Parts: sequence; C-alpha cells; structure tokens
Amino acid sequence: MDKELIIRSESSAVDFALLKDGKLIELNKDEDDNNFNVGDIMIAKIRKAVPGLNAAFVNVGYTKDGFLHYHDLGPQVSSLLKFIKRVSTGKLKDYSLKNFTFEKDIDKNGSITDVLKSNQSLLVQIVKEPISTKGPRISSELSLPGRYIVLVPFSNRISVSQKIESKEEKDRLKRLVKSIKPKGFGVIVRTVAEGKKVAELDKDLQNLMGRWTAMCKKLYKPHYPSKVLGELHRASSLLRDVFNDTFTSITVDDETLYTQIKDYVSEIAPSKESIVKLHQSNVPIFEKFGIERQIKTSFGRTVSMSKGAYLVIEHTEAMHVIDVNSGNRSNKSKNQEDTALEVNLISATEIARQLRLRDMGGIIVVDFIDMGKAENRKTLFDHLKQEMSDDRAKHKILPPSKFGLIQITRQRVRPEMNIKTREENPNGDGEIEAPIILIQKIKADLERLIKKNHKKITLSTHPFISAFLTKGFPSPRSQWFFDHKRWVKIIPRDAYTYLEYHFHDKDGKVIR
Repeated sequence: MDKELIIRSESSAVDFALLKDGKLIELNKDEDDNNFNVGDIMIAKIRKAVPGLNAAFVNVGYTKDGFLHYHDLGPQVSSLLKFIKRVSTGKLKDYSLKNFTFEKDIDKNGSITDVLKSNQSLLVQIVKEPISTKGPRISSELSLPGRYIVLVPFSNRISVSQKIESKEEKDRLKRLVKSIKPKGFGVIVRTVAEGKKVAELDKDLQNLMGRWTAMCKKLYKPHYPSKVLGELHRASSLLRDVFNDTFTSITVDDETLYTQIKDYVSEIAPSKESIVKLHQSNVPIFEKFGIERQIKTSFGRTVSMSKGAYLVIEHTEAMHVIDVNSGNRSNKSKNQEDTALEVNLISATEIARQLRLRDMGGIIVVDFIDMGKAENRKTLFDHLKQEMSDDRAKHKILPPSKFGLIQITRQRVRPEMNIKTREENPNGDGEIEAPIILIQKIKADLERLIKKNHKKITLSTHPFISAFLTKGFPSPRSQWFFDHKRWVKIIPRDAYTYLEYHFHDKDGKVIR
C-alpha cells in the first residue's frame, strides 16, 4: 500500500490530495480567510450563560457565538479561569504550572451559572468549525497535539492510545512519559509513538511546551476575541496525523511550501526527507497525477464502480442516504446471493472512501442489496469496519438490519466537501454530467460487450466525443485496443446530442 500527498498552492488557498495506491481518498482545502480551524485556541469573553441549555454562548469573533456546553468545560476549568486572570493582569509570569496552586474539580453534574459569568475571560479551543447556520463548537478543555503525544494542561493523567494493543508496550510508554512529564500537565500517547525512544518523546514534549509558553505570553493584556494559538498549517497537521512508513512521495508545486514541508518531514522522520519533491512541470499538478479526473468522477450524485455497480448519494437536513445498485451487471456463473455479496463488498470499499473524501458527517444510512445468509451479512459488516479503520474521524457502524440497511455515525468537525461536477449543456439549457464521466460510461459498456463476445463493434457518437476518442497517441481507442485486443470503429453522427451514443454489431444492429 503506497500513499502519496499532492499539494497544490493557489493565491488564496492550498489544496491537499491524499492518494492510496493512486486512488484519491482525502481532499482538503486550506483557505487564507478561514479563522476558525479545528484545534485553534482563542481568548474570548462569555456573552451569556443559559441555564436551560446548561451551556454558554461565547464571543469568538464569528457572526454567530460559539457554543460551550457544561460538559465541555473540563474538570479543571476553575484552575484555568484563575490562571487566565493572573496571567492577563501580569501577576503570574511562570507558565510552567509547577508552582501553580490548582483549584478543586467542578461538579460533574453542576450548572453552567455556578462556573461562568457574563463578560468573563476564557481560553477556548475550536472542536467543530462553523457549519451551515451554526457557530463554532468550542471546549475549554485544552489540548496541544504533537507528533507522538498530546499535551493536556491542568491535568496529571497519562493515557495511551487504545490502538496500541501490547500491554508491555503501553506500560513502557507510560513509564517513559512519567519520567519526562512536567507537573500540572497531562499527556496522551498517540499510536505512532509505539516503539519510540524517550529522546523522541521528550523532543516532541519540549516543542509543545514551547508552543504553550508562546501562547501564554499573548494572554497579557490581550485583545478580545483573538487567536492565541493557531493549528499548524493544514499540510503539517495532516502529516502529523497520518504520516507513516507507507508514504512514498509528497509532491508540492510551490517552492516556499516545499521548503516548509521538507523541514517538517526532516524533523519528524529524517529518513523520509528525500520523498518530498517540488513539481516543476508545465502540466498542472492535479492533472499530472490524475486528481482532476478523479474529482470529476467522485463528487456527483451518482458514483460509478467496477463491474457496472454504482452508488446514488443523497443529502437531507437530517442525514445522508446512500443507495447501492448492481446496475445491469449479470454473471450467469453465480447465483443471486453471491452477486449481491460481491457488489456489496465493492460498494463498502467505495463508501468508506466517499465518506473520507467528502468528509460526510452525522448520520449515514446505507441501503445495501438484500442478502439472505447471515454469514454474508457478517462478512459485509466486517469488511466495512476494516475499510473504515483508517478513517481519522470518530465513527460507529451498526450491524445490518433485516432490511439490509447499515447505519453509520461519523464525527463532523468541518463543513462537508462539496464540489460541483456538472457542466453547462452545449446543446441548450440546463446542465449535463462532465464529459470525462461519459467517457467512463462508454468504456464500461464496451467492456461488457467484449465479455459477451461481440466480435466487430462499431461506436456511433457525437462528433466532439468521436474526436476526443480518436485523436492523439495513445488515444482512448488505441488504449482499448491494447487492453482488449479488439479494434473499435468510431463513426461521428451529426444528428446525435452531446451525450448520445450507441454500439452496433457487424450487421449494424444496436447492441447497446
């Protein structure tokens, strides 16, 4: 399994495409004007505490106030409030917390009005970006993520990622962290810390302590509201969270960004520094790696898959609904149950990819093709869980219901990625699918006809499409010949509409 990160820099945004074995699995956009990224820490003022919601609305500088629930305050919020008050007035200049006297933990089932008051200063962290008409969701239980550990101020707890299964390794990491952990700070050990030495963990810890100190310096007589600690730029945060030995290349088309990323990779994985490359070709970087083509074919309402199967993805206010269809696929050597299982497994792999690619969150209901055998339903459920195991967003998958429905909940921390793939209809009003999708459909139909052993095949299509299929080397038609050892005669038809095409056999009879 090879992973590649392709980074395209534009004047007002940076696009990140994560490829797994050449297939697009994640697409992120980092825009210059986005002041509310997940992980940012702000110094803000309480606008109003609402006992009925047991929550407070906080002015974070967005058009809608941030929402802070009592359960997101953190048990040590009283200590945090005391720390902010003393630092902002200049009475406390030692930010290490080693001589700081902690307050009692707040009551787990208390009321928001017992803790917060209007116009009070508070440090808050963005946990969910503004979505639709809602303001950002925030928390005052702060955390500073690093490569190997997460630093948690006003805590003394050490915990290790549940994905590290070895008890001996968990105990070793706890011992190492206990020996270097500063007083007044908790530490969460991340999965990638498995097998690492104390020097690497300590370097990460010192880097986070440096960020904490730099943030605290901004708290003296601050401007309200303001960002006091920004999350790393999206490229570094993405590498911090997903970078591992399976990465084979990181390609960037901007020299400044290339230098930044090369420096960051040399810091977190010196042996991998050589995989960072600068794209200098005249061909746009997303074109070169086939990403534009994948975007066009992956973001529509209908998503085509192998063997004629396809998904229909619908979005409602309450949930996302995905329908699995087998298309006109037929295989006489298998019974209906085996065909359903095969299509469902292909669909589960694509659905896991689509959820990450579009960053779909909330409730997702998938209508798979009905299967009669319980073991097939379990196979599908296990396969979907395995395919989603790489997903960084928290999620839960329920087993298939009697109706073949699988329900998924997936954490939503930023707006869903939505890219328009339909284009203006050259024949008149309205919109049509992107031409590249039409080419894919023609190719899929041709493969089905060849499997049915049709010898001489002729394709009639609109002159524009005909020209695209026959020009250049290798042209799409030449590629078909290399793949299937079958030459397809292509006839341009002036009377055809843009999306119209037909296949004919040797007698001129329409076969598709």
